[in-house]
Amino acid sequence: MSGDPEQDYFADGMVEEIITALSRIRWLFVIARNSSFTYKGKAVDVKQVGRELGVRYVLEGSVRKAGGRVRITAQLIEAEKGASLWADRFDGSLEDIFELQDKVASSVAAVIEPTLQTAEAARSAARRSNDLTAYDLYLRAYAMLWSSARNIPEALRLTEQAIARDSRYGPALSWAAYCCVALLHGNQSENREADRRKGADFARRALQVAVDDPGVLANTAYALAYFGEDIGAMMALIDRALALNPSFARGWFISGVIKLWAGQPDVAINDCEVSLRLSPRASIRPALGVIGGAHFFARRFDKAVPKLLLAIQEDSSYIQPYRYLAACYAHMGRLDEAREIVARLRATTPVVMPDANYLRNVEHRELFLSGLRRAAGEAT
Repeated sequence: MSGDPEQDYFADGMVEEIITALSRIRWLFVIARNSSFTYKGKAVDVKQVGRELGVRYVLEGSVRKAGGRVRITAQLIEAEKGASLWADRFDGSLEDIFELQDKVASSVAAVIEPTLQTAEAARSAARRSNDLTAYDLYLRAYAMLWSSARNIPEALRLTEQAIARDSRYGPALSWAAYCCVALLHGNQSENREADRRKGADFARRALQVAVDDPGVLANTAYALAYFGEDIGAMMALIDRALALNPSFARGWFISGVIKLWAGQPDVAINDCEVSLRLSPRASIRPALGVIGGAHFFARRFDKAVPKLLLAIQEDSSYIQPYRYLAACYAHMGRLDEAREIVARLRATTPVVMPDANYLRNVEHRELFLSGLRRAAGEAT
């Protein structure tokens, strides 16, 4: 990372921290320190590095110090094409060198995981449909999941195809469970009881085969919490996922969701804000929806409204922010606006009043449903 001998110790430590952070992402194949260090200080072609190490992606960077300040640059490159997928720089003080190394390593790991997921999904989409492995199908489902809430049924179909090819593929099982929740939560399910049973089964099977995979733990905690499993046990499950990978941005988001359902709105806001800091370029719609919902349950209606409006602006197909916003407006006495939001909600789904049993706090559940009832009643 650095050609300056005086900076070698810092650059070496930085590389060690990043390798360690990336190695926590279980689906990544990360080249060990000794192999990657053979290229240190050399002007080598990225395509050559990819061929020699047998990797598809290369992370390169540099360290520059001036006085008590340091600038670290990093770039993620697709080795075969030499195309840059992501680049950023980090500035900091050398007063606490280890804290700076930890910060940069966690930030890089948090950004690289979703970037590579997207890149791998694009690679899979370019393959022939008769040449798809379970992993390819899983990647296609992943891309579908994040494109629009309307694509959830297709994403579930793809994960089920992946499971048919490999019945012990933990990530596919956990995402299938996640899709079942999304169908129910978004009122797209054609058979709610069947999808509930199927989703719970996928989640339990995922836990049996991938108990140490942070992504699997996060998805199964989310699904089983929604399906009514003990909320304390599900919080412990997501805490385990974050202990395995503290830089897991989506894990922090899922933690926020579960804490919201458990009746801890301020903790939910904190966890979602950690998620946004770790992955600032990811879609912010889900986190904004949770933060807005948390302010709503804390009766901070004036703070909830702008977050929920932004969440809807980010993705108008995601219906939960509409519900929170309609209830929020109703409790604020802004009934015309509540009526307008309910009308927009009905254009997306015929079901205004959801099954809200996933909200374990009875007071929160009644606040939500009473606001929705008032908004819907005013709209009829």
